[in-house]
Amino acid sequence: MNEGCPHRAAGDRNAARSGVHRTTVYRRWKTVAGLLVDLLHAGIDDTWEPANTGELEGDLIKLNREVHAALTASPSITQAVIAASFRTPEAAEALTQFWSDRYTRSEVVVRRALDRGEVPPGTDAHQVVMTATAPLYHQLVLLRRPMPRATADRYARAAAAGARAGLGSSHT
Repeated sequence: MNEGCPHRAAGDRNAARSGVHRTTVYRRWKTVAGLLVDLLHAGIDDTWEPANTGELEGDLIKLNREVHAALTASPSITQAVIAASFRTPEAAEALTQFWSDRYTRSEVVVRRALDRGEVPPGTDAHQVVMTATAPLYHQLVLLRRPMPRATADRYARAAAAGARAGLGSSHT
């Protein structure tokens, strides 16, 4: 991140927000990709886990509300990290690892539902979580269109209803 770097202004803003001089940031991370890789790896090492409301629908609603909040914040750091991560192979791979970790952790909401007998045996936890959350990413990130939180809740309810009906089950 030198003087000629197109991301200099963003680096300056990040340094100012963190309370350090920009040269400290530039010395630690020579490139935006390096900063993103470290940021995304730190996300894998955190203690985040999805809420446990005692029911699949409630868990998926809470999950979608977290995703919705992250994608609609102003500015959305999540959207900025997603966009910037596709600029280099290293950052893109770190982003893939981060999302893989988040989806794996989120699948516990379906495993808990399986344990409670809410969904049929063989229900694909990954598919249920993807069914609930994917519309948020598509509409808010890819299509760049607004989505009310109530719509995010509706996608969570639909995914839970589908899972209870056997959608995503190896027995369908």
